[in-house]
Amino acid sequence: MARTYLKKATLTAASGASDVHDLVKGILTDIEAGGDETAREYAQKFDKYDGNIILTDAEIEAACALVPQKLKDDILFAHDNVRRFAEAQKGTVTDIELEITPGLIAGQKAIPVDAAGCYIPGGRYSHIASAIMTVTTAKVAGCKNIMATSPPRAEGLPPAIVYAAHICGADTIMAMGGVQAVAAMTFGLFGLPEANILVGPGNQYVAEAKSILFGRVGIDMIAGPTDSLIIADKTADAHIVATDLVSQAEHGYNSPVWLVTDDQALAEDVMARVPALIEDLPELNRENATAAWRDYAEVIVCPDREDMAACSDEYAPEHLTVQAADLEWWLDRLSCYGSLFLGEETTVSFGDKASGTNHVLPTSGAAGYTGGLSVHKYMKIVTWQRSTREGSKRVAEATARISRLEGMEGHARAADVRLSKYFPDETFDLGADI
Repeated sequence: MARTYLKKATLTAASGASDVHDLVKGILTDIEAGGDETAREYAQKFDKYDGNIILTDAEIEAACALVPQKLKDDILFAHDNVRRFAEAQKGTVTDIELEITPGLIAGQKAIPVDAAGCYIPGGRYSHIASAIMTVTTAKVAGCKNIMATSPPRAEGLPPAIVYAAHICGADTIMAMGGVQAVAAMTFGLFGLPEANILVGPGNQYVAEAKSILFGRVGIDMIAGPTDSLIIADKTADAHIVATDLVSQAEHGYNSPVWLVTDDQALAEDVMARVPALIEDLPELNRENATAAWRDYAEVIVCPDREDMAACSDEYAPEHLTVQAADLEWWLDRLSCYGSLFLGEETTVSFGDKASGTNHVLPTSGAAGYTGGLSVHKYMKIVTWQRSTREGSKRVAEATARISRLEGMEGHARAADVRLSKYFPDETFDLGADI
C-alpha cells in the first residue's frame, strides 16, 4: 500500500511570498546612514508611535503595575520552567582540557556573546511567551547586555510584554518593531550596544532583515511560517487531534498543518471535525485557520508506522506531535523535528507558552539540519592549545610534511623554525631542508 493523500496542499510556504528583499535592504541602508533619527522616522511611519523608544525605569515600573496578579503568576510559572530547562541545557556544555599527546594540551571553552537582541512579535497578538523564551535563555547563557524590543501600539507596549521582558532579565526594553528595530539593535542605536546575535520570531520583513544582516551579526535561524505535524494511529482521540491541528493553523493564513496516520477512518473523522472547530474561533483566528487549512493543510494515510515515521522525517516539521501507541519507539525512531510532543497529555500549545522547552524553532524543513533556540545559540564554543617544546616536536614534523605536500611552504616553515630552535642537534625529514 502506498501513501494516500486525503487532502493535498494547493499552496506552499513560498507560494504567497513577496519579494521584500529590496525594500528591507533599502530601509537598513537608510537607518545605518541616518542613525537614531531615521530609525525614529520609520517607527513613526510603520509603528504609528512617537513615544519613548527606550523605556525608562519609571515606565517599566508603571507597566508592570498594570499587569493583573494572576497573569503575573502565570508568567512567573512559565519563566521558571523555561529558566530551569535552559539551566539544564547549559550544564551539557562544559569547558574541557585534553592532553592530545604528551606535552600537547588542547581545550574547549564556552563563552557567551556579550550583547543579545531579542525580537518579540506584536501587532495582531501580544507574544508574551516570546519574551519569556528569548530573554530567559539569553540571561541563563550569561549575556551581559540583553535588549528586548517589540512593536508598540498607539498607547505603547502591552504591559504584559514589558513585565515578561523585565522579570526575565532584559537590560533594555525598546518600543519599536519591524526592520527598524532589527536595525537599531544591530547598529547600536539609541545608546544600545551593537548586538552580537539577533533572536526571536517576526514577520517576513523582520525575517528578511535578519537574513540580510546575517554574517555581520549572528541570528538564531531564518524563519518561515510556523508549521506542525501530527502522527496519529487508531488509538488517538479524533477530537483532540482535530483541535490540535486547528490550534496551530490559527498562527497565520500560510501556516501548514499536517496529519500523518495509518488509519483512514481516523483521518476522515478528523477532517470532518475541523471545519466546525475553525468556525467556533474568534474572527481573526478563524480567518487565519480557514486559509491555512484550505490552502496548506495535508492529510496523509501511510501503510504502517515505519512509513509514518519516514514521512514525518521528510517533512522535518517545526512541531511534531505523536498520538500513537508505543511512544518510546517513536522517540527512538524519529529524527527530524524542532520539538517533539509525545502523547495526548502534552500539546504544542504547552511548548509554545509555558512547559519549559523553547518555542523558537526551525521551520520550512530546517529541522532536518538544525534545532531551535537554546542557551547554546548564545554561546561560542572556542578552542585553545598549548604545548611544551618536546610536545610540539611530532606535531611540527607532521605539519611541515603535510604543508609541503599541499604546496603551503609558509606553513611548513612555521613548523621548521621551531624544530631548528628547539632541537638544533637533531635532523628531521620534512620534505625539504630546514
